[in-house]
Amino acid sequence: MTIDVIVGYDGSPASAVAIDAGAALFPQAHVWITHLWTPPFASESLRRRLWTGIADINSFIEAIEREGEADARRLAERGARLARTAGWNAEPLVRRTYGGEGLCFAQLAQDLDADLVIVGSRGLGGAHAVLGSVSDMVVHYTPRPVLVVPHPLLTTEQAALAGGPVLIGWDGSPGAEAARAAATRLFPGRDLITVCVDGPETASPADGRPPAQGGTVERMEVAGGHGPHGRAVAQELGACARSRSAAALVVGSRGRSAAREILTGSVAMATLHHAQRPVMVVPRPHEESV
Repeated sequence: MTIDVIVGYDGSPASAVAIDAGAALFPQAHVWITHLWTPPFASESLRRRLWTGIADINSFIEAIEREGEADARRLAERGARLARTAGWNAEPLVRRTYGGEGLCFAQLAQDLDADLVIVGSRGLGGAHAVLGSVSDMVVHYTPRPVLVVPHPLLTTEQAALAGGPVLIGWDGSPGAEAARAAATRLFPGRDLITVCVDGPETASPADGRPPAQGGTVERMEVAGGHGPHGRAVAQELGACARSRSAAALVVGSRGRSAAREILTGSVAMATLHHAQRPVMVVPRPHEESV
């Protein structure tokens, strides 16, 4: 099955790892390697060079934008070459933006009717994870599944990408149903392991309901002393992913439909920040329109 994927690329090692991981997880995808360009953009050395040759300020600004756009296109093409080397059918895509990368990716996902958006993480986790990073904002606002790839990935985590199972967080909610459906569609041929993490705040009759797509739900208990509930569940999911050599984790969003936001402290956000595996966050079905 061919799926359409948008991959954010900014030339960083984290975005290069996202390309490698995405190619291993979705080898048959058609891919847009996307660079968001925010003018005016130019290195300090380029600014000095342009300034010495141009006396008029308007001409100087035009030159910076011209050179900045050319540099953005070269960067996107470089990312596309990396993707093709990894085996993807990839093409570069440059979009001009004035900030709000999360909103820009959300709009792109709709304009291109993409099945998935992939972004790299700068490796921030735990207390250092800042709500408001580009990857967080892409997850918050994009109405399609978003896969965030942590950087760096250890050799065992990289090895799991090729054939490891996919772990799905389950709590019986519509978001969990959407996550299970997306995993089934986007990971054909992979073993899917559906896991429910039990604890004081998760125990409810809905938790035991099996997925609509069938299959069984494995249950785990939250160990004590792990801090806030969302973090505790995320840690248990991460531990299960490590023990099963999982390729990725898939969780549903309990987001507010009006703003596509994941509630701060939710299991989805905690998993995104604490699991040392690629994490796919799937929005609820009624969040599919902007």
